[in-house]
Amino acid sequence: MRKISLETLKGEKEIDISIDWATKTWYGKPVEVSSEKGNSWNYATEMTKHNGKVLLLAFVTQVNEMTKDYIVKILVEQVTAMGFKIRLITLDAGFYTVDVLNFISQFKYIIAVPVGDVKVYEEFDGDYTTNSKRHSRDEQVKFRLSVYGSEKIKKKKVVYFARGTNLDLSKKEVLKLYDKVRSPIETSYRNIKALLPFTTSTKFVFRMLIFVLAMIFYSLYTVFKGMARREELGYY
Repeated sequence: MRKISLETLKGEKEIDISIDWATKTWYGKPVEVSSEKGNSWNYATEMTKHNGKVLLLAFVTQVNEMTKDYIVKILVEQVTAMGFKIRLITLDAGFYTVDVLNFISQFKYIIAVPVGDVKVYEEFDGDYTTNSKRHSRDEQVKFRLSVYGSEKIKKKKVVYFARGTNLDLSKKEVLKLYDKVRSPIETSYRNIKALLPFTTSTKFVFRMLIFVLAMIFYSLYTVFKGMARREELGYY
């Protein structure tokens, strides 16, 4: 998978990356309630978009109480080891922690923020400082918080969602950029899950093998689909 991505990104020096957190659940007899043998597991992936293709750069399965910031560090280190500079990093709400914010502050970033965590239920765009009880005052992070309202016509109410960033862009541009980077990647997630065959096996190694194969097949599909389209348009 990495070889395919590197070949496609040949010549690129800076890339936008998107780090996602997902939980895959299966139904079978649970062996133990743990990250390795329970009836679900957590994984994080690192993807980028290039010429209409969604490329997988790296992924990590959470085991042995790995923290979110440790996982992000591993993924970022893998990208820099490939020789790329990170132009922008986007993360889903599953990574919203003080430790992750402290780490990604060295990059330009946009992260989805759970509105319930910041407790801002109105349109907002300004500075916000975390208030984690697990961290000292010196460890708290100050960042720009943008809260958007979206009216749900059927439910006749406004639902709020938020983004945290250190970019000097308008509120509208921050949301647009986040969606531009992540929308095709979130679609890819749904397609990858569709490739996962149903099984009641609770063996961690077997489930991991199925996930890896699904990622490989989807990566090959996106690359060859892009090549076929270029041939149709006469780019070769």
